[in-house]
Amino acid sequence: QVQLVESGGGLVQAGGSLRLSCATSGLTFSTYTMGWFRQAPGKEREFVAGRSWRGGSTVYLDSVKGRFTLSRDNAKNTVYLQMNSLKPEDAAVYYCAARQDFRVTSNEGRYNYWGQGTQVTVSS
Repeated sequence: QVQLVESGGGLVQAGGSLRLSCATSGLTFSTYTMGWFRQAPGKEREFVAGRSWRGGSTVYLDSVKGRFTLSRDNAKNTVYLQMNSLKPEDAAVYYCAARQDFRVTSNEGRYNYWGQGTQVTVSS
């Protein structure tokens, strides 16, 4: 049974930082492309960042470039999202997702597995 479990969300002031983690089990992590998505109230879920299992460049949503960093630890079967300089507009439920393909995509329908999400709240 595949499981993706996010953690690390919480309440932070604008300008602060959070580090989200997504621990996976039941899949061969090193062969899955991993992505982070978010969904704010009343909005559609949007792609935030993704990295192929083959390595290479990480793809980011334009509005988070230079502030967010995705990293993955294949030994721990875990993907992280370091979020710095947080803004109120970053507030959302953040989801990690796994895709059994080497290509990163912003299309959520192309991801095979999802976590339950973790809430990020940013106060102004």
